Amino acid sequence: MKSTRKSTRIINTDRHDELRRILEERRQELSSELRRQIHHVRAIGPADLAQGVVDAEEASVSDIQEDIEIALMQMKSETLSRVNEALGRLEAGRYGFCYECGDEISEARLRALPFALRCKDCEEEREQAEARDKFYARRGTTAAILDIAS
Repeated sequence: MKSTRKSTRIINTDRHDELRRILEERRQELSSELRRQIHHVRAIGPADLAQGVVDAEEASVSDIQEDIEIALMQMKSETLSRVNEALGRLEAGRYGFCYECGDEISEARLRALPFALRCKDCEEEREQAEARDKFYARRGTTAAILDIAS
């Protein structure tokens, strides 16, 4: 990983305003989507019951569709939570700076992923280290299985 160094962590007013706008827009978008999905799920539930008897296949498809809707709502809710945390970091003066190296996170990255905690380079290093750890963990499991089989 990069050596940790502290930047001046002074964010200019224009950048601060732009980042706030990006986060607020994303929060509004996610909130609207969640409200729409919740309304849709609530409206669908009673309608299905009112249709009467359904066979096992229809019930199964309906259950799968409902599970997907709930999973999507959970993901959006988690993203909304991360955006709210990012707004808190912005107010505290910690937003827009890499958690690992302290450098500014590029505006392009923050536009794409407004709740990013790391710059592109540090995130790539973290992902590579995580992949390496998973590889060695699987390799260790495989070796243990082969030892048991011997």
